[in-house]
Amino acid sequence: MNELAGGVLVAVGEPPDGPDGATFTLTEDVTDDPRAVTVTSVPDALAELTERCERWPQAAAVCGDVLRAFDPAGSTFTGVITESLAYSTLQSGPEFARWLAERGPAVVPQIPNPVVAERDSDRLTVRFNRPQRHNAFSTDARAALLEALEVARLDPSVTEMVLTGNGPSFCSGGDLAEFGTFADPAGAHIARTRHSPALVLDEIAARLGRGCRAEIHGQVQGSGLEMAAYCGWVTCHPDAVLGLPELALGLIPGAGGTVSITRRIGRWRTAYLVLSGRSIDAATALRWGLVDEIG
Repeated sequence: MNELAGGVLVAVGEPPDGPDGATFTLTEDVTDDPRAVTVTSVPDALAELTERCERWPQAAAVCGDVLRAFDPAGSTFTGVITESLAYSTLQSGPEFARWLAERGPAVVPQIPNPVVAERDSDRLTVRFNRPQRHNAFSTDARAALLEALEVARLDPSVTEMVLTGNGPSFCSGGDLAEFGTFADPAGAHIARTRHSPALVLDEIAARLGRGCRAEIHGQVQGSGLEMAAYCGWVTCHPDAVLGLPELALGLIPGAGGTVSITRRIGRWRTAYLVLSGRSIDAATALRWGLVDEIG
């Protein structure tokens, strides 16, 4: 057993309280157990995970705390608030500060119409529209998305809502050029939770069920994957690459993913995606239940 900073434990063998107690279990056997992840080589995967947890121990530990604190049968609001508070804590920490210093200054590109919406009878189609940046999610995209989603939230004549993206990717996650522009983590928490696409998508999905659909393709990373997972049905193109890369920034998912993805695949495989930083293909996403069909 190897104990890292932040109370992160990397161990070989059966945990004392069984697989439920572990953050996740690695195996070289094919398994449908949501507590386990199949890898080509357990020693190699363990070494890679150890290296990542040693580099980002605080973010790794906070990720585990947030995932264990969330009850998949519980309130979406509670889960999103817990996630955001943890996210803001990490924004104030040394691991995110190190990433910002390594990135250096960045200029946020101004792209008009970051989200476009089209109404066709009772169907509302909402598209991310920053294709030149693989639909990286920005503050202006969030505002435009919320404005579009408000139609589906408030208009009972909308019986189908489709979330998709223009260009080569659905959404490649948060626009890294914008990270660090909120100097006040408390203010960032207020902005994330009072203007949350996750909460609106959850409300729409509760009303429309499978009528609230995401159609994903290309890069489906970070916030893009987190938002898509709220939809009642997710159709995944065979070329899609899905992942949660936030740990490399010293952060955890911050767009509600600790709620939406955990509900779909369990906290164990969600933790694996965060801590390993590895992406999965469409077939794996379907087998895990992260998407509902490939098409």
